[in-house]
Amino acid sequence: MNFLLVTIQLALRVLRRNPLRAGLTMLGIIIGVGAVVAMVSLGQGASASVQAQIASLGTNVLIVIPGATTVSGVRSGLGGASTLTVEDAREIERKVDGVSGVTYGTRAVLQVVHEHQNWSTVVLGVTSEFPDIRDWPMAQGSFFTQSDEDAAAKVAVIGKTAADNLFERGEEIVGAQVRIKNVPLRIIGVLTPKGQSLLGQDQDDVIIIPFSTAERKVLGTQFLGTVGIIMVATATSERLREVVPEIKALLRTRHRLQVSDEDDFTVRTME
Repeated sequence: MNFLLVTIQLALRVLRRNPLRAGLTMLGIIIGVGAVVAMVSLGQGASASVQAQIASLGTNVLIVIPGATTVSGVRSGLGGASTLTVEDAREIERKVDGVSGVTYGTRAVLQVVHEHQNWSTVVLGVTSEFPDIRDWPMAQGSFFTQSDEDAAAKVAVIGKTAADNLFERGEEIVGAQVRIKNVPLRIIGVLTPKGQSLLGQDQDDVIIIPFSTAERKVLGTQFLGTVGIIMVATATSERLREVVPEIKALLRTRHRLQVSDEDDFTVRTME
């Protein structure tokens, strides 16, 4: 006990002799502890944000994109080759048990014009199943239908960022007309905001049109019938893991790949 009192007295004496140094030392300790607490809080917040974004993509959804992950040991550009087709997507839906939905599409970054405003944005051409598989509801209006797709209708839905940059505040968006590559398109819906993806991409900077419209009237796809992405949904995340090898086997057979050949596509899950 005496030793403790002596130690405290010595400490107080040192503090009185060097108040500035003592104050700076205490300030450093306080800042250090505060920084650690802040880092832990930010880490927990970032983890929650990442988990929320992954959940928004859906743990029961996988994507198939053209191109192998590696070719002869060298990493290739994913999505660069037109190795996937519309028929590939349809065969997955027909022949793989446990698949609850399939959509496919193509994309390009294009200039969109509305009256005197123009904006460069991602233009997606997809099927009518896209919002259900992507779990992306509408804020206004509606998504296009199978009938729109069959007719290659000149309709579109728009994301919030693209809408904010093309339309004035308070301007009616649904029913308005935009032009892409001089093709007039009528806006029939506005998507609910999704925010940034895990890679930092603004998911709301987008305009979505029927795949048939993109292929025949807007994007001018060089190879008709090819797609840039296939999205596959299953009822559960457990079933998703089970269908991955089945989808790979089906596509390898359809693409007539030999045992020694590498996949000419890449399958990725959101897990």
